[in-house]
Amino acid sequence: MRCDGCNPCRENSPGVQRGTRLIWAIGLAVANLLVSFLSDVTSISSSYSGQLRCSSVHSPSGSVLETDAPTDNQGKGERFSPTDLVATALNTCILTIMGIVAESHGWDLKGCVARVEKVMTSKAPRRIALLEVWIELPPHIDSKARRILEKAAENCPVKMSLDGAVPMRFHWS
Repeated sequence: MRCDGCNPCRENSPGVQRGTRLIWAIGLAVANLLVSFLSDVTSISSSYSGQLRCSSVHSPSGSVLETDAPTDNQGKGERFSPTDLVATALNTCILTIMGIVAESHGWDLKGCVARVEKVMTSKAPRRIALLEVWIELPPHIDSKARRILEKAAENCPVKMSLDGAVPMRFHWS
């Protein structure tokens, strides 16, 4: 008996399947392109490796980063802990944002150093109690440039994201 071209048969024919897959693939490509243009989305995939270690892959670059639980929380402490990465994110965000501002003004920021101390709560639930940051600008940076760079650092995206959730103190020299 021959089918008269009912919907299930038409939808499952090889030509329709190829066409549907092609349309779907084009739609997905267009959607991905729109997302990349319309938003600042970065994908990071993480997996648990065992023994309190995780591995994360930064999708845009393929860079891999491993974390360990700290020794005071049952870990080996052989890698950055997740909360160490929060502190590191603050430090590197400050330096990066100041670098962007410095480059836009033609200032040389090489040698600028930031150091952060992360204080954890002593009682449960564990959380970051304080991030204290010391920023040392190069000696050739004048007072006007210093004020501009300090304002830029105070408004870095990581600080703005943590503000109100984690106490932070900045010290400048």
